[in-house]
Amino acid sequence: MHRSTPRRGGFVPLFVVGVLALAVWMLLSRSSVPQTPPTTATAIIAQASAVTLAAPDTPTSESTPAPPMEPQVAVIAETPTFEAPAALTAPTKIPTKPPESPRPTATPVRGPPAQIDGLRVITSEELPPEALETLALIARGGPFPFSKDGSVFQNREQLLPRKPSGYYREYTVITPGESDRGARRIVRGAAGELYYTEDHYASFARIWMP
Repeated sequence: MHRSTPRRGGFVPLFVVGVLALAVWMLLSRSSVPQTPPTTATAIIAQASAVTLAAPDTPTSESTPAPPMEPQVAVIAETPTFEAPAALTAPTKIPTKPPESPRPTATPVRGPPAQIDGLRVITSEELPPEALETLALIARGGPFPFSKDGSVFQNREQLLPRKPSGYYREYTVITPGESDRGARRIVRGAAGELYYTEDHYASFARIWMP
């Protein structure tokens, strides 16, 4: 009995046929899907302009509704309160200018007494002008018109208060029309007291110098 030998290569045609069928199916599937045209820059700008024109004038963002007040009230109620220090709450005192003290008024000059050491008292207004000139020379320390001015007055008449020898000095008060020293003098004590005589030591008056 004679066996028939199968042909080699019978499987290959079937594999080729299957591959071709799969390729045809994939091509048909791709052609059935709608292809989107490529997006260009011009198309993107056109789409953006269209969206802008189509957008409504109303604001895009809506105001967020405020949360309910009850939680806020609860938070405020639970928050501890702090009292301000007394130094901050107390009203600030504006320093006021102290009242000005009244200006001291000049103390009225007391009038001269009638007598001092038993001698009558006269003021500078009662002296002759020459006596005022002599007083000015005594205050300046000279120069004096006569050499004996400033010499020691002995107080032999004892009309002035008794003092040690050399305590008193005498000065000439010029008498108009007299060629010598005349009879008028001013006697000054070492403590500054002043006496006037117009009759050559027969009488004296205490000069009041306020």
